[in-house]
Amino acid sequence: MSKQPWWRGAVIYQIYPRSFQDSNGDGVGDLPGIIERLDYVASLGVDAIWVSPFFKSPMADFGYDIADYRDVDPLFGTLADFDRLIEKAHALNLKVVIDQVLSHTSIEHAWFRESRESHDNARADWYVWADARADGTPPNNWLSLFGGVAWQWEPRRRQYFLHNFLASQPDLNFHNPQVRQAALDNVRFWLDRGVDGFRLDAINFCFHDRRLRDNPPKPESKRVGRGFSPDNPYAFQYHYYNNTQPENLDFIRELRALLDHYPDVAALGEISSEDSLATMAEYTGPDRLHMGYSFELLTDEFSTGHIRETVEALEKRMHEGWPCWAISNHDVERVASRWGGNDAPAHLASLLSAMACSLRGSVCVYQGEELGLGEAELPYELLQDPYGIAFWPTFKGRDGCRTPMPWTAANDGGFTSARPWLPIPESHRARNVEQQDADPASPLQRFRSFMRWRKQTPALMWGDVRMLAAPAPVLALERQLDGVTLRAWFNTGNEACVLNVDDIAGFRVIEGHGLVAGELGETQLRLPGFGVLFAQRG
Repeated sequence: MSKQPWWRGAVIYQIYPRSFQDSNGDGVGDLPGIIERLDYVASLGVDAIWVSPFFKSPMADFGYDIADYRDVDPLFGTLADFDRLIEKAHALNLKVVIDQVLSHTSIEHAWFRESRESHDNARADWYVWADARADGTPPNNWLSLFGGVAWQWEPRRRQYFLHNFLASQPDLNFHNPQVRQAALDNVRFWLDRGVDGFRLDAINFCFHDRRLRDNPPKPESKRVGRGFSPDNPYAFQYHYYNNTQPENLDFIRELRALLDHYPDVAALGEISSEDSLATMAEYTGPDRLHMGYSFELLTDEFSTGHIRETVEALEKRMHEGWPCWAISNHDVERVASRWGGNDAPAHLASLLSAMACSLRGSVCVYQGEELGLGEAELPYELLQDPYGIAFWPTFKGRDGCRTPMPWTAANDGGFTSARPWLPIPESHRARNVEQQDADPASPLQRFRSFMRWRKQTPALMWGDVRMLAAPAPVLALERQLDGVTLRAWFNTGNEACVLNVDDIAGFRVIEGHGLVAGELGETQLRLPGFGVLFAQRG
């Protein structure tokens, strides 16, 4: 077990700094607040924290628009606070992973302010600039994920610049070797401060097609994807040319070569492409990223068939890399609501977390998932997310998963002494940490129990995986390692069910994982609603 690198099989707890803990009474979470709550995180039994962006930023996209890669935004604290966070986390045996947003910057970054001034300054070619067509329209048909064209006119240069996201997030030109070196230098800065890894935001967006070819249209039947409003034209195209270019692999190898100079660090790439599973397999391996994750399990589609097909498709393609799974994060509706509906029972979240943590790979767990929190419903006038504001009411954006953590039942949830930047719904306060701490059957305590048991189960951490046949709504799988075979059945429905099972001789039921457990007979097993059964042979 000690020979495995820390990131293989790790559970990585994502912290959204704005919403974790406010330490100075301004209604926004910060780095000192994270430090204050790290003992709680350690008590969950996770292996690492992933801290979403805390860098200097105008906050047009809440930190994913970076104005200075090497400084902490005053809203969140100081570099000294970050150093204290590293020290405290390491003292608690928690690794620290931070976001790196390499493909684009804020419009307020000094690089862009210089680049936009002329065609011949030192950084004139650091961003993706293009002349207008003869009629003044943008150079091609590329679209922004946040709606509308992906090109913004800049009068100083009399050219358009590319933005795959907000117009205030201009894309860097990674075809320029100086840009690539600057990006690597920024990564090195944080490695030297002691971080243990990076979550690489939109890593397949670094390069664009040099020829700026138009993306082809996509048939209406195929216009699906995570977070797309029905009226978002982004889904109308195959995005063959504005991301996932062949040159990106060479940069990833450069990045990995840098990381390999530092002991025991890891890179996790966020990948969203036309075939994300294929890109995950291509981008991970000994000379590439350590891990990759995509949005296949972050969509509205929920069925045991979809999960099984996703895992099997990735396993067929990924021979050298290592997957990472996520069923919630700061960009999508919380999984309890997304897959269970508005009235989902609290212990459904416990089952779903255990299911994700039983797949081969590492896992990202989003803050509040351990409490069974559902999506918050916010009125239009309280929205902060530009994505939701642009596409209201057909798509309400990402604020509903970003509301502050409920630590207590108080109106402010114990999060702040001021008015929180987003309201904490009453349904969340009813599932607060303080209350769940005292309840041995709470989602929080079930989560802790499962994490303790998982760490003692090598087959679940590192074993090979095989998906087993089972009727919906049951997901069944098998993990094998060193002569031990572990089987698991997850009932994702609310009704109890009985299954006939073959080849179960020699298996014994495993208890102590903290979940609602089923029963195993000689030829049948019984699963309660939202229940699970683990059995082991060998």
